[in-house]
Amino acid sequence: MAKKVVASLQKQGAKSFTKVIKMVKSDKTGSYAFKQEIIPNDNVNDFFKK
Repeated sequence: MAKKVVASLQKQGAKSFTKVIKMVKSDKTGSYAFKQEIIPNDNVNDFFKK
């Protein structure tokens, strides 16, 4: 799957996007899961503040 993401980020205008990964703890089980998104560079700080 990583190859698809890298290939799509190499298209024109893709330099303004960032792939971000955040670790989120589940309230029910207490286990951790990873949440990942591809977002514009301007919204990176907002993603981590949520």
